[in-house]
Amino acid sequence: MIQFDEDKKNRKLNELLHKEEEDLIQILSAKYAIEYVNLIGTPVNTDALRLISEETALASKTAAFALINKKIKVAARNPQDEKVTAVCADLTTKGYQVELYITSTQSLEKAWKMYKDLSFAYESKAGSLEISNEEISAIIEKAKSLPTIISILENTMAAKKSYRISRLLETIVAGALAIDASDIHLEPEEKHVQLRYRLDGVLQEVTRFDNETFGLILSRIKLISGMKLNVKRDSQDGRFSIRLPIGDIEVRTSILPGAYNESIVMRLLNPKSINVPLESLGINQKLLGILLKEIDRPDGMILTTGPTGSGKTTTLYSFLKKIHNPKIKVVTIEDPIEYHLPGIVQTQVNEKGYTFAEGLRATVRQDPDVIMIGEIRDNETADIAINSALTGHLVFSTLHTNDAAGTFPRLIDLGVNSKVLTSAIRVAMAQRLVRKLCSVCKKEIPVEGSDRKEIEDTVVTIEDKSLIPAERAKMFVAMGCDKCNNTGYKGRVGIYEAILSDKKIEDAVEMNPSEREIWIAAQGQGILTMKQDGVLKILSGITSLDELRRVISLTD
Repeated sequence: MIQFDEDKKNRKLNELLHKEEEDLIQILSAKYAIEYVNLIGTPVNTDALRLISEETALASKTAAFALINKKIKVAARNPQDEKVTAVCADLTTKGYQVELYITSTQSLEKAWKMYKDLSFAYESKAGSLEISNEEISAIIEKAKSLPTIISILENTMAAKKSYRISRLLETIVAGALAIDASDIHLEPEEKHVQLRYRLDGVLQEVTRFDNETFGLILSRIKLISGMKLNVKRDSQDGRFSIRLPIGDIEVRTSILPGAYNESIVMRLLNPKSINVPLESLGINQKLLGILLKEIDRPDGMILTTGPTGSGKTTTLYSFLKKIHNPKIKVVTIEDPIEYHLPGIVQTQVNEKGYTFAEGLRATVRQDPDVIMIGEIRDNETADIAINSALTGHLVFSTLHTNDAAGTFPRLIDLGVNSKVLTSAIRVAMAQRLVRKLCSVCKKEIPVEGSDRKEIEDTVVTIEDKSLIPAERAKMFVAMGCDKCNNTGYKGRVGIYEAILSDKKIEDAVEMNPSEREIWIAAQGQGILTMKQDGVLKILSGITSLDELRRVISLTD
């Protein structure tokens, strides 16, 4: 007796139907000149998939399956359907270049099954990590201290693997934003990976990961930062943005090969960190008055110097915001553009030939009134910047030197003509950032012993005696509480020094001077040095002596 296998028959029938559909789709592909794709054998990128909601994808019979920079590939059962046209138009409005493909229903169903694996946070565009789920956004609201963040991270890591990996990076970033950390450090060691946040300029340990978890996080960061996943022995730089209800946060990512694995640093460029008025940076009143007068001039150069992370960019942006108005044209040349300012033309240099010098030459042809140069690194940039300052442009820029006096020897070393140097430079500044004492837990103590001598030795060198407070017998020290994550400090403030270009400086510069000779020539200007400014902030209860010692040397 012959047995009839119903299941086998149905499977065979389905296979024939699927084959017929695939054949039909390929015929339609040739007829309408739309490329065919079979998603059964094609990997579907989940970052692309999530750009079209599941509801919309099912209704329009589409699926986004590949994403490279701004180019997105979308498969559709009927590319000429009005719903498909609407989907493509929406993606185009968001800044994507859509490549449309024709595919079968079976292919689409394979892609649609992947919606259930998507994480709570999603990329809304290439290089943009959008934290919009209520649970994720809630982290920023409730995690106001390191212990809370550590607890949330540990709970996330303890969850099942698929859930943990999909949320861990988002939780790390959200935690850093919640406590206003400036950087996230992931540092592999032999048996674990250390996570640290830079809080007010100082690294704070957060938690540790196992190496397997870190490997998945590393791949995720590379993907959203636009880096190459298969490059492991070279350093890489990338960036992405985090889209939040309060605005976009730019993240600069740096990956460095190490002994055990690649080390990651993510710098969080929060727009609110530069939304600081010039008057609130911590510049003492005498220097502030000088700067307000100088940035109101139509020409000349103001330089600020200091190491990476000393607040130079914030100072320059404060200058720009102070002077910007619809009647003037402001152009910036940066590497990279850290913060976007409305009403200002910003251009970014790159490693393919568009250097600071090339950008500056092009900028001058744009007829700007004010030019900001991210950094003067070479002779060509220095020459063009100096000439711009001499020919009717107000120029702001930065330089890498230890102090204000080092500005002049450094520019001479770069080949700038010493005879025109002081005619161009109005003010040479230097700055550092010191942590501010927590107003809740700081403790008052008497100034005694060697501390008293150190402070008095500095105070006596201040030329403008009107700046010296009458009360110098007490200062404050850090303690630590819940409000400051038990560090004793909350927020940062600048300490500044400056040298003005006058006749004495001009005479000294023509003799190819050392930094010490520039300081001697600057005597009589009455502007505080960074050490003097820091000591006055100690006596005012703004910072501590220990913190000032951490940032600058108090001994000559």
